[in-house]
Amino acid sequence: MANNLVILESPTKAPTIKGFLGSGYRVVASKGHVRDLPKSTLGVDIENGFAAHYINIRGKGELIKEIKKEVQNADKVFLATDPDREGEAISWHLAAALDIPPEKAYRVTFNEITKTAVKTGIKNPRKIDMNLVNAQQARRIYDRIVGYKLSPFLWKNVKNGLSAGRVQSVATRIIVDREEEIRAFEPEEYWTIDATLYTEDGKSFSVKFYGDENGKIKLANESEAQKVLRAVAGKPFTVKSIKHAIKHKFPAPPFTTSTLQQEASKKLGFQSARTMKVAQELYEGVNIGAERGGSQGLITYMRTDSQRVSTDAQPAAKALITEKYGEKYCPATFRNYKSRSGAQDAHEAIRPAKPEYEPQLIKSHLTPDQFKLYKLIWDRFIASQMESATLATVTADFDSAGYIFRTGGYTVTFPGYMAVYEETDDETVRKADEAKEEKDIKMPALTEGQLLGCEEVIPAKHFTEAPPRYTEASLIKFLEEKGIGRPSTYTPIITTIISREYVARDGKMLVPTKLGEITTKLMKESFADIVDYTFTANMEDRLDGIENGNDTLEGVLGSFWADFEPKLKAADEKTEKAEPMPVVETDLICDKCGATMVVKSGRYGKFAACPNYPKCKNTKPLEEKKPKAEAAKPEKPEPVKTDIKCELCGADMVIRSGKFGSFYACSNFPKCKNTKQIAKEIDVKCPKCGAKILRKHGRNKSTFYSCERYPECDFSSWDMPTDKTCPDCGKMLFVKKGKNMLVCADRKCGYKCEHEEAKDQD
Repeated sequence: MANNLVILESPTKAPTIKGFLGSGYRVVASKGHVRDLPKSTLGVDIENGFAAHYINIRGKGELIKEIKKEVQNADKVFLATDPDREGEAISWHLAAALDIPPEKAYRVTFNEITKTAVKTGIKNPRKIDMNLVNAQQARRIYDRIVGYKLSPFLWKNVKNGLSAGRVQSVATRIIVDREEEIRAFEPEEYWTIDATLYTEDGKSFSVKFYGDENGKIKLANESEAQKVLRAVAGKPFTVKSIKHAIKHKFPAPPFTTSTLQQEASKKLGFQSARTMKVAQELYEGVNIGAERGGSQGLITYMRTDSQRVSTDAQPAAKALITEKYGEKYCPATFRNYKSRSGAQDAHEAIRPAKPEYEPQLIKSHLTPDQFKLYKLIWDRFIASQMESATLATVTADFDSAGYIFRTGGYTVTFPGYMAVYEETDDETVRKADEAKEEKDIKMPALTEGQLLGCEEVIPAKHFTEAPPRYTEASLIKFLEEKGIGRPSTYTPIITTIISREYVARDGKMLVPTKLGEITTKLMKESFADIVDYTFTANMEDRLDGIENGNDTLEGVLGSFWADFEPKLKAADEKTEKAEPMPVVETDLICDKCGATMVVKSGRYGKFAACPNYPKCKNTKPLEEKKPKAEAAKPEKPEPVKTDIKCELCGADMVIRSGKFGSFYACSNFPKCKNTKQIAKEIDVKCPKCGAKILRKHGRNKSTFYSCERYPECDFSSWDMPTDKTCPDCGKMLFVKKGKNMLVCADRKCGYKCEHEEAKDQD
């Protein structure tokens, strides 16, 4: 039998893929990277074509030894790391660290962790793609040069311990620029006018001031508003025009990494790191029950900027939509979406690996977070393949003294994709005009030229608002629009600028710290290119050029270094120091020199330090740990006597309260430790002996039902028995656990029907 070795990145994928491939394959995991640039030195020979000096990552020695043994015993080694640049680079590093002979090394990729995709990938191996590897190497080396060359500059000019980053510096600048925009913002006054009109039969409705027949008029101050009010005071309103139209609202495309992170933030309140963690779990595989093949990858690869959909997935989606909603919910042709300009398009959009696995069907096998995110992905994909929604819109204009007032709205006449999913307003791919109109407007029947009475005219003063601070969702959207970063980098960018204290969270908003503002100002003065949006986006394009074979690692890094080196020397010769960081004093006194101690940050967080450093090097914990006050223990209730006798010693049983509720216990405790559940009786008779049926809880707190005479009568069931009988065979019907469904006790009969009142008894 062939002895094949498959090497993955993540150990959580291993059982799933092993199950798909069978006994001829051994599956191991590298647990991510095994080699990297050294931490203590630059590790890049700039003068020698930017050659990188890689070393094995500390702590990976034993793992490398173990996998090396597996490699030596294997006939073929399949490098099955993630299907992106970083995954390609990890495969290349593995081949080098494990001394895998080139004739033995086979690169395979899976866009989804399903049996079909895994077996197809294994059957179609290729060589390691050095263009992908070099694109990733160029990114890593570029980031290393920027970080190692700029960090000392920040230590000298701002404070020790700061770390500079290429894309992170740009992201910090984006947030700082927005904060400066907010501070510089001067609100402008404007006015609106609402009028309440009514028909002869007393039906009233509201309209808004629009302008005149020349177009829209902005009321900039009170005098302009009063001019309109004086003109229409006591004047009739006439129906000038009524326009009815039918509009079609198109579904949004399936998710990319960016849109998934944005929508998960808006709809689920997930931070990007949480979204990607859960998405990784769904991609790598979840055990959804033996009847569905055990562990399965539920979504396609979650790091993508493509909106392309596999031609295999579209028919599966159409079949499900037809069965669940009907033919009219399917468009005449499959929906295809064009990826944005500059997208790598290496992988298809994020979608369910098997659309037939509806979220509700597998909910019991998923964690709450997994279910929420899977449902979001499933809903969005199914909706993306459905027919457009049809909206009946109405816009009515009303004339009074030459001024136009307007109202409008829409009614959904055919929901189409909206039966499954509606995207958030600011993320809709095709915004229809009705987005600004009122939904399901209630307006009486009107005819052109009809006179209307005016009940009241209400002016209101407003002020324009400053642009909002960025949230994670809006920052990711901006990064994508500007071409800054790539799908795999959005989350690390945000976590890095927060962990380095350049940015802080204020609820959902991202706010620059004083450190972030000072650092950004210094970078803009000395290294404008590094924090320039266009320059950073162009660098991403050049990295893409290496991947596509249109550029080289040496060419991209060489042109960058030729421009960067003189700026670095000029900045190093500067003697001006940046604005000093604000000092935060504590209420602690240095017990060595008597100075008031200040707050400092170190590797392990914040601490109190003497301001006279280095003369006085005294430090203290910032907050002394106070012993926790012991919580007052509630008094235990007295046991309640019962007339039930203990089966073991004959003493009376009493009712006691415990961690999981009340229970029967022997009054002779601790000599006799007999206990019994307090089972609840349901109004159904045992189908075997006619005794009462009790509702009980197992050790894992799950509910089950059994005869009160158990074990003399062995009737028990996980499903709830009912007093209804099967119309086909006459046997008892049960409420299926977790579903609003009645099923027959006889599985051979197979009778089942919906049961609206049924509820999960757990």
